[in-house]
Amino acid sequence: MACFRRVRGWQVAWVITDMELWSEVRRRVLTGEISKRAACREYNIHWRTLQKMLQHAEPPGYRRQKARPSKLDAYLPVIEEILTSDRKVHRKQRHTAKRIFERLRDEHGYDGGETIVKDAVRALRQQSREVFLPLSHRPGEAQVDYGFADVYVAGELMKVALFVMTLPYSDGLFIQAFPRECTESFLEGHKRAFEFFGGVPTRISFDNSKIAVAKITGSRDRTVTREFQRLKSHYLFAEHFCLVRRPQEKGHVERLVDYARHNFLVPVPRVDSLELLNERLTANCRADLERQLRGKFATKLVLLNEERQHHLQSLPKQEFESHRIVLTDANTLSLVRFDRNDYSVPTQFAHRPVTVVATVDEVKLVFEDRLIARHQRCWKKQQFLFDPVHYLALLERKPGGFDHARPLEDWELPVCFGILRRRLEAEFAGNGTREFIKVLRLLESHSIAALKRAVQHGLEINITSSDPIRLIIEFQKEEPIALFNLDGRPHLKLVRVAQTDVSVYQSLLTEGTTL
Repeated sequence: MACFRRVRGWQVAWVITDMELWSEVRRRVLTGEISKRAACREYNIHWRTLQKMLQHAEPPGYRRQKARPSKLDAYLPVIEEILTSDRKVHRKQRHTAKRIFERLRDEHGYDGGETIVKDAVRALRQQSREVFLPLSHRPGEAQVDYGFADVYVAGELMKVALFVMTLPYSDGLFIQAFPRECTESFLEGHKRAFEFFGGVPTRISFDNSKIAVAKITGSRDRTVTREFQRLKSHYLFAEHFCLVRRPQEKGHVERLVDYARHNFLVPVPRVDSLELLNERLTANCRADLERQLRGKFATKLVLLNEERQHHLQSLPKQEFESHRIVLTDANTLSLVRFDRNDYSVPTQFAHRPVTVVATVDEVKLVFEDRLIARHQRCWKKQQFLFDPVHYLALLERKPGGFDHARPLEDWELPVCFGILRRRLEAEFAGNGTREFIKVLRLLESHSIAALKRAVQHGLEINITSSDPIRLIIEFQKEEPIALFNLDGRPHLKLVRVAQTDVSVYQSLLTEGTTL
């Protein structure tokens, strides 16, 4: 018995597909066990169906018959035109099937149903989808990409950039979280990835990020940035840039970005710092190497060891400095602007040219090869990062601004410092604040802990100026005298030293007088 149904405009004739039943009917009829008429009657099948069963050794499945004309046929070119124009606009402004139906109805007089329009749109979109070529990945090649994820850092929700490097041959995966996708995280990500894999890939595929590409000069030709050139020169890998808007050329890493996000960062992690999160991610990547993928003869770790031994380049002996260098100037407030934040330098360097050396973790400020300041890297925007010590030399000349100086607003000093200031102001009247600033300037060359000990000792002996504090802290720097210890030297305990006879020295004096 055959039955029919409509499927997307096609009339499909279904025949018997049970291979066991098909074989049984053929055997009994063709061997003469039963007649054709008896087979039709016993198995309740049509005469034409039986003829097909006898002609073919196995079920033919189904036959597609020519679809009946539809009132939508005249509108298919309109639908195709709409879908073609949609490819040129933003995906969020493309037509839905419902909107296409409404336009056919309102603008073209279509009076059919909405369902058949949706089926036609679905079929046309399916036909127009791009087809990709399966790729094979040689050992020693890598792919790099960024993704993004939400993380709670110290209780605050933060969007982090995920640097991901993969080795498609072994399927090795490395991921790290950074505050932002930038040159510093790009360089540091490569450095950590190479150390994790234990070698450097011979060829790495990238997209066309401005971090690496300064200018696109042709289909495959690129002018790379200075920092990318520095990275490539240090590790000696060859680069491959994907065609513009062709991320499928590095589809392996694209898929693993999603894999890492779903498996390593769900639920949303809660950590005290990004350093702890990256330690967790590194451990996840190491555990992931124990997996064996379908179609592979060994685990990821085994394949990675093979790849490292035969196809990865050795790590350079000299460590790579993953920093970005920017030349700028300190302004009249003794601030240096970098990455939309302002960092302080000592006031004597105001209006001077300053070199910014920025890493993921800190910002160093250099003047003529001399390190003049260092700050923890700030990833917020429009922030002022002050070091109060940088402004003490200026405040010594202008002590009246001490209590209103913005760089000192959030400066929390030990309690003993306040006691010292009150004592100095009582002793020196109007110059007490300046004398106190002289004490604070010792922080230019000493730690806050060392100065605290010196101030506490000075208060105990009732000092009344800054000079004794300076002497105390300098004395504290001297190496303590080490006492000789006989522990562990039992043989020295057996040595006997005779008591000194003072009369011997007296005789020497007498002899000298005689001469």
